[in-house]
Amino acid sequence: MPKISVIVPVYKVEAYIADTISSVLAQTYSDFELLLIDDGSPDKSIDICRQFTDARIRIISQENRGLAGARNTGIRHAQGEYLAFLDSDDLWTPQKLEKHLIHLENSPSVGVSFSRSAFINETGEFMNEYQMPRLKEITPFYLLQGNHVGNGSAPVVRRKVFEEIKFTANLYATVEDFYFDEAFRRAEDIECWLRVAIQTNWQIEGIPETLTLYRVNSQGLSASLLQQFEAWEQVLEKTRSYAPHLITQWENLSKAYQLRYLARTSVRLRMGAVAVQLIHQALKTYWRIVFEEPRFTIFTLVAAYLLWLLPQNLYNKIEGYAIQKIRILRRQPIFSDKPGLIQ
Repeated sequence: MPKISVIVPVYKVEAYIADTISSVLAQTYSDFELLLIDDGSPDKSIDICRQFTDARIRIISQENRGLAGARNTGIRHAQGEYLAFLDSDDLWTPQKLEKHLIHLENSPSVGVSFSRSAFINETGEFMNEYQMPRLKEITPFYLLQGNHVGNGSAPVVRRKVFEEIKFTANLYATVEDFYFDEAFRRAEDIECWLRVAIQTNWQIEGIPETLTLYRVNSQGLSASLLQQFEAWEQVLEKTRSYAPHLITQWENLSKAYQLRYLARTSVRLRMGAVAVQLIHQALKTYWRIVFEEPRFTIFTLVAAYLLWLLPQNLYNKIEGYAIQKIRILRRQPIFSDKPGLIQ
């Protein structure tokens, strides 16, 4: 049996899937199986997958169920003690699996291990931005502020964790075990991590290295941001059904932090007017965010307005200067073990 099962949902990614698979096959730790879940992809993605002849690869086909459904299928077929997830347009650095295996083997109370991530654009170029989430003591309170695991390509999870949170349902004319909730077409990962944090004793913990390259896709941006916030509200409603005290206490805070995150995403994607609208909505929802995290909140507010009001070339110069100064002050925080912010 392989030690690790790598699960890659495949759907409409013919431009990226070859690089994604190659980043898995280039891992320094080699005792893994690679499960490519063909989620009814209509393009040439699976044809490209079949060009790889590595014996560790298995292709599993199904009718389209969405990202959560593809991950669930992968979990059901996985043979490994640990399950690693990689979205089919993202990449891993070569030591990704090795580092997480060491972390999990040395930390028996940790059920979900994740890494920091660097942003890349559609062409694979670095965007000089990173996801710098909190790494330890990730309680439901922090998960309600945002997805501290970062993204769907960051975590490696013990199989035992999924066994504790699974539920059964008959969604496709047969009774199956479910792990990610397929009612969610967005935010399915954070909904899952919240269940882990609330319903089990497993710890969720990060390692202070950038091991995931997260691709930012600029297609359908405005609609995507609105859908992300709607999905977040759905997550809160589901959590309310089994932990109402948490939502009663932290609902407005949770919505404000999510709106601020989306405002920051809008800045990254050069959508100034949208960024201004979202950061205003965040402040209106929970104004204390200014005092609880003043630096990051004010930075997002100022960046949104500068992007909205200034010519693009001038904004780019100001942003480049600010990033350079921040790097000097932080002294390369990507490899620091101090808790950071979700960017």
